Amino acid sequence: MIKRFIYISFLLSSFALLAQGASAQDHGEVGIYGTFFRLGSTGTNFGGLGGRASFNATKLIQLEAEMDYSFDRAPIEGFSTAGTGTVGLQRTNVRILHGLFGPKIQTNKGAVRLFVTVKGGIINFRVDNKPATFSTFAGSLDDLRLNNVDGVLYPGGGAEAFLGPIGFRLDVGDEIYFNNGAQHNLRVTFGPHIRF
Repeated sequence: MIKRFIYISFLLSSFALLAQGASAQDHGEVGIYGTFFRLGSTGTNFGGLGGRASFNATKLIQLEAEMDYSFDRAPIEGFSTAGTGTVGLQRTNVRILHGLFGPKIQTNKGAVRLFVTVKGGIINFRVDNKPATFSTFAGSLDDLRLNNVDGVLYPGGGAEAFLGPIGFRLDVGDEIYFNNGAQHNLRVTFGPHIRF
């Protein structure tokens, strides 16, 4: 999946270079990103890919929607069988789908911007032994109403830097989902963006 992320990033950057001749209108941004998600209740780390789009509501406020898919990470789970004292390792097949929407408040309209955000949305946990592919992701979207979906509040912040219409963004926050109380989880996203 890392090769695909690099390939998609290269294509996105190439497209932006072709469009660099035209001045950036700065009406919004689109981008892809890699994500790191640490599930606080189990201490399990997940990685994934996602995409986002944002549109300017005012000079300093954007409305942003994003979705990402965290793949299973194969944490090690040891157990002892009765009487033998052996230890086995078992792969987990947990996948997480994140969907968020909300405002992003930026510091300025220059080449480097700091921002804060508060978004609401959903998180969907599932156990699936199928390989992590695009069709598995599409199937996850189809089955949302049939599976475990919890509400999410995401306060976060970060920085983005642009050279013309091409940019790179880093976003860090606490993705809080509500299931038997508030569950706090570290979420970091990073990747290329195009300003239009």
